[in-house]
Amino acid sequence: MPHLIIECSENILKLKSAEEIMQNVHDSAESTQLFDLGDIKVRINAFPHYKVGNTKDDFIHIFGNVMEGRTTEQKSNLSKEIIKNLKIMFPKVTTLSMNIRDFEKATYCNKSMV
Repeated sequence: MPHLIIECSENILKLKSAEEIMQNVHDSAESTQLFDLGDIKVRINAFPHYKVGNTKDDFIHIFGNVMEGRTTEQKSNLSKEIIKNLKIMFPKVTTLSMNIRDFEKATYCNKSMV
């Protein structure tokens, strides 16, 4: 059930296709064995207007949203695995980062729940 939302500078999509990047992130999440294969959701947004500090350096940041209940160690491993594989894909991109937030079971709702 993770939602992995990739935000990046527009130029990143000139280096690799959106599909390649999303597949890399999907495969990295799958490799942690924290989620069922069909539950991993990945999206990407590329920004033409941004600042990284005071520069226009390329960047990739991933917002990971997962259902509560996983340990800090598991979430840390997920972040490290995804960033490790993106670092291989983008060795010259200096700003690669990720954070993970928990969905609260009590307040989460989707179409099948109503």
